[in-house]
Amino acid sequence: MQISDPMKYTPVIGMEIHVELKTKSKMFCQCKNGLGLEKTPNIDICPVCTAQPGTLPVPNIQAIEFVQLAGLALGCNLRKISKFDRKNYFYPDIPKGYQISQYDQPFCEKGKLDIQITKNQEVITKHIGITRIHLEEDTGKLIHPKGVEYTLVDFNRAGVPLMELVTEPDIETGEEARIFCQKLQQICRYLEISDADMEKGNMRCEANISLIDTDEPQIAQIKKELGRDVTMSDIRAKFEDIREFFGTKVEVKNINSFKFVEKAINFEIERQTEMLDKGEKIVQETRGWDANKGETVSQRKKESAHDYRYFPEPDIPPFSFDEAYVENIKRKLPELPEQKTKRFQEEYALPEDDVAMIISQKDLAAYFENVTGEIYEKINSGEFKIEKEKTVKLAVNYIITELRKHLQEKNENLKDIKITPENYAEFICILSEGKINSSAAQIVLAEMYKTGGDPSQIIEEKNLAQMDNSDELEKIVEEVLVKNEKSVADFKSGKENALKFLIGQTMAMTKGKANPQKVQEIVKNKLK
Repeated sequence: MQISDPMKYTPVIGMEIHVELKTKSKMFCQCKNGLGLEKTPNIDICPVCTAQPGTLPVPNIQAIEFVQLAGLALGCNLRKISKFDRKNYFYPDIPKGYQISQYDQPFCEKGKLDIQITKNQEVITKHIGITRIHLEEDTGKLIHPKGVEYTLVDFNRAGVPLMELVTEPDIETGEEARIFCQKLQQICRYLEISDADMEKGNMRCEANISLIDTDEPQIAQIKKELGRDVTMSDIRAKFEDIREFFGTKVEVKNINSFKFVEKAINFEIERQTEMLDKGEKIVQETRGWDANKGETVSQRKKESAHDYRYFPEPDIPPFSFDEAYVENIKRKLPELPEQKTKRFQEEYALPEDDVAMIISQKDLAAYFENVTGEIYEKINSGEFKIEKEKTVKLAVNYIITELRKHLQEKNENLKDIKITPENYAEFICILSEGKINSSAAQIVLAEMYKTGGDPSQIIEEKNLAQMDNSDELEKIVEEVLVKNEKSVADFKSGKENALKFLIGQTMAMTKGKANPQKVQEIVKNKLK
């Protein structure tokens, strides 16, 4: 797709993100919440979630608390008065003929999520405003069997609690949208309100995209004054209401990965830019992302809020929350990724990239902290005479490289791991003290991962302890030098590679158990 002037327009992007909440039961009934992942269709259903006549909905208080926890984590105000509304539309996967949702009094309003992006080789923090977070019920699933002319419906997912988060139009690129969605997923997982797995449909991201024409007289004047391309921040700083400059909005759905979030938005920006350059009109519509073609495709004309005929849900009274209730919810907030990142950097003096990797998963961060506690205990008790900071960094390195390698190879999660924090800490302390070398360490860790065994016992059984006896090593080095007279001569004539060869031969004779630093020292002394 060719674009004549991609900087002529400023993209305006708002996200609508749906997250299935992992409560025990559905939103308005006592059916098991299987998140729509049940293998048997229509097994977790009842008269309430299939909308049989005479049934009444009963709100799930845990789902409401989950949404309010998310709101507090994202700096939102919790409404003291809130209510459910009926969103009216007809579709085969909506058993009632309407969806119980929220319209003008959502549980949470006016928050923000900060993301870090790189602009002109500088990392900057960008604030993405959150308009609202509300709660609704999920729909059923339509199934289209191949080769037949009918459609089936599975109501297992109907009634699953669904949190919807709507952002302000603060996003300007596909990359920013991707980073925002990834960070939201991480927060949901830290709060333990959802796995937010996009591939499983726990998290669904939709983007509303329009363009601001920077050649519009008022915007063009800012561009002229600044002498550069205009950003959303520039426009907001100048005008109180910037929505008058927005172009026609297009919604993009059916995005099932973070990578496709970025690609779909960038494609749509290019498509709209090209259309405007040609003098064509953008139509307000819903488009889907076709991953195979790498493009968005038209689905239907976009509905407006009034098309849904919202009105207060008559079967559920409004909610009233007092200050004591809000304070109780606040006490349930765990340490969030941003807070944990700051603490880890201060407490453990680790590089930013290492901290980001460790805190990327809540259970990984908890495992690391448990390991660190065990390391400190072993050092403080005098069991190991090693440096704390150096040993903790070694623990992180092996978690990030070796441990993750085993998890990926077996396609397992940290919760499946057999290595206890105590055994992992002992393994790292042994390695830090120099009792085994890096080659032996990989053998030990592989066995620990397989069996969950004690590292000291594995080292003894496999005879992997590092050779440190100087007298014994000197005899082996002398034997190597006698067998490799040519390499000795090469080294004395100035060929440095000969030294590496002789060290390698010594390591081979010790089956990799010798201390490499000690071997190098002895070989050099013998060659003088």
